[in-house]
Amino acid sequence: MWSEHGGLFQPTITQAIRLLSRGPFLRDNEPAEKPNRSLKSPDLSDPFSSGHLTFSTNGIDTFPAPSAYLSRRHSWIHIFPEGRIYQTEEKTVRYFKWGVSRLILESEPCPDVVPIFIQGPDDVMHETRQFPRFIPRPFKNVRVTFGEKLNTEEVFGDLRRRWKQMRTREEQKNGEMEVGVLNDELKFSDEAVRLRIECTKRVRAAVLDVRRRDGWPDEDPKAGLAETYAHEGRPGEGKKKDGSIVKS
Repeated sequence: MWSEHGGLFQPTITQAIRLLSRGPFLRDNEPAEKPNRSLKSPDLSDPFSSGHLTFSTNGIDTFPAPSAYLSRRHSWIHIFPEGRIYQTEEKTVRYFKWGVSRLILESEPCPDVVPIFIQGPDDVMHETRQFPRFIPRPFKNVRVTFGEKLNTEEVFGDLRRRWKQMRTREEQKNGEMEVGVLNDELKFSDEAVRLRIECTKRVRAAVLDVRRRDGWPDEDPKAGLAETYAHEGRPGEGKKKDGSIVKS
């Protein structure tokens, strides 16, 4: 997920929140849960024929809303919260970007959270590999370690309650908002930013627990700070020794 404003609030994040939630396409007087999960919602032969069941990434293109089907509610979503390729011999973990905190704070009910630590894909397709660069390297070891499902009330309950209070205040002032949709106060205010930062730190701490269980020592605390990576610039850019930006 992405930390800058353009990525953090893009429509795909909204769709992910809706996939994890009960909503948002329930009909009037329809119960939040149905025993037959194969039913469509709303009750249309083509649920994407209505504009509100599609979404756009730029205001021009149109994609079906994956959350329009009841059978897709409460889906499994696998997040790579570092948001980019990151390869170190010590298997350190970059800072996590804020999209993962939006999924936890805004989805209803709170999704199950299972921390996972993955090692080895960087050996299969390392950034420094030479010709034939396009071919994955065989005979490498890939290890995927699953942690225990987190007690979401214990770990995130206080943050979710604070978030709900914020959202309730804003809806009382400005009217009800759709699932996954935020106004500027909920996007950019200091309180909203602090909540996302704290939530993301707790997710990262859970992943580090799994990393530690795999035998890796505690890493430098600075590895979890966005400021540590500020010199990297945007994807596709690097910095010369004189500090100027170069594009690759």
